[in-house]
Amino acid sequence: MKALHFGAGNIGRGFIGKLLADAGIELVFADVNQVVLDALNARHEYPVHVVGEQAKTEVVTGVSAVNSTSDDIITLIAEVDLVTTAVGPQILERIAGGIAKGLVKRSDSGNTRPLNIIACENMVRGTSQLKQHVLKALPEQYHAWLEEHVGFVDSAVDRIVPPSEAGSNDPLEVTVETFSEWIVDKTQFKGELPTIAGMELTDNLMAFVERKLFTLNTGHAITAYLGQQAGHQTIRDAILDEKIRAVVKGAMEESGAVLIKRYGFDAEKHTAYIEKILGRFENPYLKDDVERVGRQPLRKLSAGDRLIKPTLGTLEYQLPHDNLVKGIAAAMRYRSEQDPQAQELVALLEEKGPQAALAQISGLDANSEVVTSAVSAYNVMA
Repeated sequence: MKALHFGAGNIGRGFIGKLLADAGIELVFADVNQVVLDALNARHEYPVHVVGEQAKTEVVTGVSAVNSTSDDIITLIAEVDLVTTAVGPQILERIAGGIAKGLVKRSDSGNTRPLNIIACENMVRGTSQLKQHVLKALPEQYHAWLEEHVGFVDSAVDRIVPPSEAGSNDPLEVTVETFSEWIVDKTQFKGELPTIAGMELTDNLMAFVERKLFTLNTGHAITAYLGQQAGHQTIRDAILDEKIRAVVKGAMEESGAVLIKRYGFDAEKHTAYIEKILGRFENPYLKDDVERVGRQPLRKLSAGDRLIKPTLGTLEYQLPHDNLVKGIAAAMRYRSEQDPQAQELVALLEEKGPQAALAQISGLDANSEVVTSAVSAYNVMA
């Protein structure tokens, strides 16, 4: 089996790429970082530091790399069995053109073996969105062929992969936490279901997508935003602050009540899941910066993402949302000179004021109780 993985960054190398290579799949990374590409092609292996109580270093072997803007992509897509991505939600549209060209070549060469494509991104049904980008770039006469031979498989991914230590000279070295979860929608595959250790198949993906989004992502973001407000540098420092921890845990309990209503999750098991995530945030071996975790606040405050979507769920089921609202207010206070979205947020707040700005970003009614409460909390944080 051969796979092409878009994204040779820390998540690509430390999570999805590692699982594929460990499963004995011939793996080619695609990226634009020439330093990383050259190192992968020179060494064909790289170290992954798995940190936790049982810390260990594992070496991923048998890998190679190509530039994702080159025609090598077209040839590879015409012949591989699996395509995966870990590039970030904004980049999916950029890689769709190359995928479409590869699919044309695959069809023209008479390759009818099933091809499955899985976007492993921090977003809801990212692969379905990638499919729409590919269809837009693919000539219409190939659409029927795509529907017959190409599976676009949605997934939920969960592993904390912080940036590499500043002192490291190795461009391939990556650090990851012990915990990882990769859940895929088995109903969307073409051909035989793959057996890959660490990949979990389900026929109820949205339950797991929302469990992760409403718990890990919601909690991580609120920890970062409140942490920055309190002057903490790392996620660990922030979550060890009792005032922040109380709000984060409260928000995850509020979003958890939505999940229990919507999907019938066991309340005790979900409480244990929340505690596990709080423990992950505390991991002393992971140095994760609050500014990094908080970046892209406009996306994180949008209707389908980690702060507003669970809050909408609390409105749907008439459940409390005080802590989620504090998280929304803290997100509005996020500042970063390195993040264009943070600067856009500041400009929007200055131009429209907090009430109209939040309504525009989130899609909520400007006069709704959530917006009014969030603006009050935002003003208190000034």
